[in-house]
Amino acid sequence: MNKQDIYNYLKENNIWHEITEHKAVYNMAELAEVDTPYPEADAKNLFVRDDKKKNFYLITVRGDKRVNLKEFRKANGTRPLSFASEENLMDIMGLIPGAVTPLGILNDTEKKVHFYLDKHFLEEPGLVGVHPNDNTATVWLKTEDLIRIIEEHEHDVTLVSLD
Repeated sequence: MNKQDIYNYLKENNIWHEITEHKAVYNMAELAEVDTPYPEADAKNLFVRDDKKKNFYLITVRGDKRVNLKEFRKANGTRPLSFASEENLMDIMGLIPGAVTPLGILNDTEKKVHFYLDKHFLEEPGLVGVHPNDNTATVWLKTEDLIRIIEEHEHDVTLVSLD
């Protein structure tokens, strides 16, 4: 699914969302330069793999948080983790670096990606801002709707507390 496919999917399924179009951004520092309506709901997405290159994980946290992969590994019982390659990102989720998003999981037909979502996104206002499989826009969704979309596409969502 590309950006327009995501927009169509949200509209066809009557899922509340707002769209902020912006210049291409490749990291949280560049996104911080964009005027967004819900900066507290900006998401940072880490696409990582285990040391055997067998398991892939998408970790989505608030933009101002840092993720210690060693601590994440201990808390979630994974093998050692490192960032996945650009090739893995394209092959599995059809995304380029800078456009990583939970909505990319909709392109993971082989169900390779394990999704971990920071439970802080469920706190008020209960929103999350993610790319629509393209880094030239941010789509604001209710966190519960994002969880439902991922689950409807046969992926599990694991809520984690990443402080």
